[in-house]
Amino acid sequence: MRILVLADIHANWPALSAIHETFDECLVLGDLVEYGAQPVECIDWVRQHATFVIRGNHDHSVGQRVPPPSGSGLRGLAAATRLQHWNLLTASHLKYLSRLPVSQTVELGNQRFHLVHATPRDPMDEYLATDKATWTARLAEIDADFVCVGHTHLQFHLDLERLQLVNPGSVGQPRDGDPRAAYAIIEDGRVELKRVAYDIDKAVDALRELGLSDELFNQAESLLRTGGRS
Repeated sequence: MRILVLADIHANWPALSAIHETFDECLVLGDLVEYGAQPVECIDWVRQHATFVIRGNHDHSVGQRVPPPSGSGLRGLAAATRLQHWNLLTASHLKYLSRLPVSQTVELGNQRFHLVHATPRDPMDEYLATDKATWTARLAEIDADFVCVGHTHLQFHLDLERLQLVNPGSVGQPRDGDPRAAYAIIEDGRVELKRVAYDIDKAVDALRELGLSDELFNQAESLLRTGGRS
């Protein structure tokens, strides 16, 4: 069985559409929306192709119509694109986001997969990278062969002996210095972390059409072109 694992698409349709993998099942670990300019295309793709999808913090904010935060940086970019997404998405799209489960344990073949956007302790907000000891503590009560997470926009795979932890990285806004779209393939229990180049100019052009402030547009463009490298 070949499983495609995606996270943190962030409305970046050029990045998502550049992933050309054959797969039997598809797991999506949240944050379909915000930061990018094409949420409709991304949600429609996920609805058509994903086997299981969970809710990310940005999906929650858009679907539940959480008032946009004030501030600059990523908070400002999230706020500006949230307002735009509310204009672009239909009631059906918003209902879909609002009803996504916060976490889910599923069986594929003879293996159990626990899906959560951030961590089991704080499913949508806790940032935790590659600290094995902390992850082992967080996952002590989880009965699964694989735990699949997103949220950090950092791609990694940890063998924690009792289970394997997979963060496929971000499709739409990597922050590890590599601007290529990140994802993972799990096939017959083997994890492969993968990247694919995409047309960043198209993603930038779509952002330009949103009418963001110069400051926010420049920040968003820099993130896409550098992979979050300062």
